[in-house]
Amino acid sequence: MIRRLAIDLGTTNILIHVPGRGILIDEPAVAAINAADEKIVAFGEEARKMLGKTPDSIIAARPLKNGVIASFKITEAMLRYFINRVSGRLRLIRPDIMIAIPVGATSTERRAVTDACIAAGAKNAYLIKQPIAAALGANVPIAVPEGHLIIDIGGGTTEVAVISLGDVVASTSVRVGGNKMDSAIISFVRKKYSLIIGEQTAEAMKIKIGTVLPGKKDSTMELSGSNSVTGLPESVIVNSSDVAAALQDELQEIIGAVKAVLQKTPPELAADIMDKGMIMTGGGAELRGLDQLLTKVTGVSCQVAEEARLCVVKGTAIAVEHLDEYLRSILWAKR
Repeated sequence: MIRRLAIDLGTTNILIHVPGRGILIDEPAVAAINAADEKIVAFGEEARKMLGKTPDSIIAARPLKNGVIASFKITEAMLRYFINRVSGRLRLIRPDIMIAIPVGATSTERRAVTDACIAAGAKNAYLIKQPIAAALGANVPIAVPEGHLIIDIGGGTTEVAVISLGDVVASTSVRVGGNKMDSAIISFVRKKYSLIIGEQTAEAMKIKIGTVLPGKKDSTMELSGSNSVTGLPESVIVNSSDVAAALQDELQEIIGAVKAVLQKTPPELAADIMDKGMIMTGGGAELRGLDQLLTKVTGVSCQVAEEARLCVVKGTAIAVEHLDEYLRSILWAKR
């Protein structure tokens, strides 16, 4: 019987962790909707496969944008679907649910998340700041009087925060993440190669050969799409340098966010960060060379957490399992 759930409700993926059982759901946060009657056709991986390939009668879309809810109705339906998959449709007990959200989310955005949780079947809904959840998932001792700098790069946002004594001391949130990087790659490939590609192809290029510090020997891959001039199918060979060039603006925003937080950090905590370094979490942290780039431009060592993409959901699970210990870290609650 499931009494508590931890959810990383991301722009790109939804992950659900059941304390004691591990991650049971790890699927794209995508819904396919019938355009005629607005009924849900599919969720998750099944719906993701439809992105860019649907007829006019079906719309495949992401109900979350920049880390917050863009469509309340679809988000509620998606949460209910995945919660039912984990705990079954016939539940004697409604579970307590904790969700990680961006530190810069407004009170309206927070309320929308808790309302969606309650409507989807939660008994109580709790919110935790993403950097705190990420730090817990990366095994950072957040309760001690020491400064820890966390950089969480998700699908919709990048969260940068200094944490001490279980809460955020200085932070900023920029709406740059994996999705914006994919869009930048799409624009670059169209401009340089006159080739139109989709989101999934851009993401594959980023994962396979993506780097921010291309070496002497570039990795290459073949991309297929439509020629923007003739409209005919075409293939081109792209390389790692193309990804680095495409992401310049997005990388500068992330670097700017890190520098802004370091400048706002109290001197004693800044000394701790110089000593311990910065920790990167989230799927975007796995972009090759990003940790080296941040070390180079800030002068502070940077390392990627183990299983970086899973840190937020793991940390949220720790917090919901030990609610009394982490009450100070909880951002919002609805019972």
